[in-house]
Amino acid sequence: MKTVIVKYNAGNIRSVQFALERIGVNGIVTDDEAEIRSADKVIFPGVGEASTAMNYLKERKLDQVIKDLKQPVLGICLGMQLLCRHSEENDTPCMGIFDVEVKKFTSPVDNLLKIPQIGWNNIANLHSVLFEHVPENSYMYFVHSYYAALGADTVAITNYVINYSSALQKDNFYAVQFHPEKSAEVGSRIIENFLNL
Repeated sequence: MKTVIVKYNAGNIRSVQFALERIGVNGIVTDDEAEIRSADKVIFPGVGEASTAMNYLKERKLDQVIKDLKQPVLGICLGMQLLCRHSEENDTPCMGIFDVEVKKFTSPVDNLLKIPQIGWNNIANLHSVLFEHVPENSYMYFVHSYYAALGADTVAITNYVINYSSALQKDNFYAVQFHPEKSAEVGSRIIENFLNL
């Protein structure tokens, strides 16, 4: 099985590669169109800023390559947000695979919750093959200031300030806001579930 990690102007790609190695999978990090199109599974991770990342993808026409893919694709963190319709981060039009708006957390009045959300939070209302053998309310590791609103493609919900989509799924596209590669055994299970699709 050929597993490709999309290389683009975003951080955290190496940690995904290490997470794959821990479960015995060699992930190929590449921005080569032919390599991406020929993969059995494509992982689209990232930590960074939406408009810079989208500009990088568009300059190399990787946004269209990703939209054309028919094999299973997993977006992680910024990768998930870029698969949505639009991000409030620098008013960025994204790929539109998920018809969802990405919005910035607003600080609650009591100011007890810090922005960005950094740390462990639970995922609930799980309904996707991505979460097979994953217990309801499992804790995952999050780092983000922007969130995907709830919508028709929501397959997991997390609460931080408000309820938002911590996972989305549509056709062959799967996406998670949290970092499965940093979420211990449960995160490894989600990665394995994706690879087993």
